[in-house]
Amino acid sequence: MVRVLPTLLDWHEMTHTMVRSAIGRRATALAAAALTGALALGSVALAPGAAADTKGTTLRAAMTGNGIDSLNPFLAYFAGSLDVFSAVYPSLNSLNTDGTPAPYLATKWTPSADKLTWTFTLRKGLKWSDGKPITAEDAAWTLNLIRTNEVAGTANGSLVENFASVTAPDATTLVIRTKKPQANTPFVSIPYSGVPIVPKHVWEKHVTDLKDFKNDSGDIVGYGPWTLTAYKAEQYVKYDANKDFVLGAPKFDHLVQQRYKAVDGAVAALRSGQLDYVSDLNSTQFKALQSDKRTTAFQNAGRRWMSVALNSGARTRSGKKIGTGNPALADAAVRRAIALATDKQTLVDKVLDGLGQVGAGYIPPTWKQWAWKPAPGDEQSYDIAKANSLLDEAGYTKGKDGIRVSPKTKKPLKLRLGTHSDAATDTQIATYLTGWMKQIGVELTAEPLSSTKLNDDLAKGDWDLLMDGWGTGPDPTYLLSIQNCDALPLDDGTNGSTDSFHCDKEFDKLFKQQVTEFDPAQRAATVGKMQDILYKADNNVILYYATGLSATNARTVKNLAVGKADSAGVYPMQYTFGQFRSATPVAAVKEASSGSTSLWTGIGIGVLVVAGLAFGIKRRSSADERE
Repeated sequence: MVRVLPTLLDWHEMTHTMVRSAIGRRATALAAAALTGALALGSVALAPGAAADTKGTTLRAAMTGNGIDSLNPFLAYFAGSLDVFSAVYPSLNSLNTDGTPAPYLATKWTPSADKLTWTFTLRKGLKWSDGKPITAEDAAWTLNLIRTNEVAGTANGSLVENFASVTAPDATTLVIRTKKPQANTPFVSIPYSGVPIVPKHVWEKHVTDLKDFKNDSGDIVGYGPWTLTAYKAEQYVKYDANKDFVLGAPKFDHLVQQRYKAVDGAVAALRSGQLDYVSDLNSTQFKALQSDKRTTAFQNAGRRWMSVALNSGARTRSGKKIGTGNPALADAAVRRAIALATDKQTLVDKVLDGLGQVGAGYIPPTWKQWAWKPAPGDEQSYDIAKANSLLDEAGYTKGKDGIRVSPKTKKPLKLRLGTHSDAATDTQIATYLTGWMKQIGVELTAEPLSSTKLNDDLAKGDWDLLMDGWGTGPDPTYLLSIQNCDALPLDDGTNGSTDSFHCDKEFDKLFKQQVTEFDPAQRAATVGKMQDILYKADNNVILYYATGLSATNARTVKNLAVGKADSAGVYPMQYTFGQFRSATPVAAVKEASSGSTSLWTGIGIGVLVVAGLAFGIKRRSSADERE
């Protein structure tokens, strides 16, 4: 399952994002993929009241990951949704390229001596897109709603659960009081991974219907670097630049994010000049684009991991068992054997073509402050013999067909592996896993599912193993929170954000402890203990951390990668919030991209060009999401 991580400091995905590649298709399927995955000519449907101006320059980007699950910022997880929220809604803080908090609505933030009260000073004079002033009351109302309303807390409730109160003494002062000291308070509301601040005067009308409110009809009242002017589910989002944006206006006049179900289709559009930016590339696509003079390919530090989630026993918060998971996975010996039988180095070499690192810790090594490795002797190194020995000792004997039989249920060890049907990397990984599991007497059957179906099955516990991916920003609180007991669903199936039905009291205790620790070394040690618990539980076998791979159209855009590359040519973590503002039109094409019909006609031609290409495609989605 791929998730986009809407977090305190994340980088959607988040998760479940989620970066996946998928099943190859022939040229006959390519036309259909292009027509359903890309924006088709004549499909534009402006929101009521939205301007239809397409004059000026337009930045055209492939939508992140699995697209958009909802435009309701209280409910959404997918990376595509988080990109929209960071574009059109403000947050208290932004991020510097090194991951430290920076000003946005707030110009400064100060903790009290006892570290229980944070005072944020907000800017004067900013206005929502409907002309009404942005005040501290909007921020207080947003945070309090998430804090006190279970539905409103669906996506980001864990970020504010330690808040005792949030008040706005005046229009430019926000006071957050916490139950215990909370070191990451400046990261609770940041673009993409934190809490978007919404206009109280708009959203207070929807508190009663929040669970069903899609926020996709009429104008979206917000404030950000972009104003949303058109949205078509599963096709595109269109924006106009906010020329008065306080942190610096975008250099393009318009932005269009197109939904491509296949990254190969987006790559073809990039090469033909119909797109300006594509991310979530696999290694084959990346290396091909590196040698293409029409494109500029670049790497950035990855914030994501790819894993196999194991269903050790799906249940609700009250302890009610749910789902159809194989009971053999409740046995720690079975889960450990699966972990030992997984050759992670081969996956890095063969699936990533070396552009990544072998997985272990739950926090990607991009964030060096949380770096963790298993203690000597605790490593789950690839060892088929040891895996077989564990299962022998646990009483799982092999039948005549070579498949082991559970000593408790007397049933063969036959397990389902849920994969993303549009993810080529899932397909590759599943092929390797199936072979490795056969060597230890486990029959593994891959079941390709749509992202929606896969996530539905996850929530219901209707799975044995799932391909899973998450991303995080420099603060790991949200990512860790999805492994809490409180992340389990209620008995009616609602309000669950669990990733693998993990629940451990010691882990929960450490989770509450780490957020109170202001000393970086002390907090890192606590987070390390939490990673050790997750590593030994084997509910998520972290396979690898992939490097972020992207490419731009060298003929149309420059300066899209933010920050300075290191000696190996790898840029810092990238967020569309900064990338799309930094992106600059190439002067030679500025004139050509102007005009009232160039954008939509160009996209229509792009669909036809992609549809006419004769090659098999592979699909990908983003591991950033819940997706």
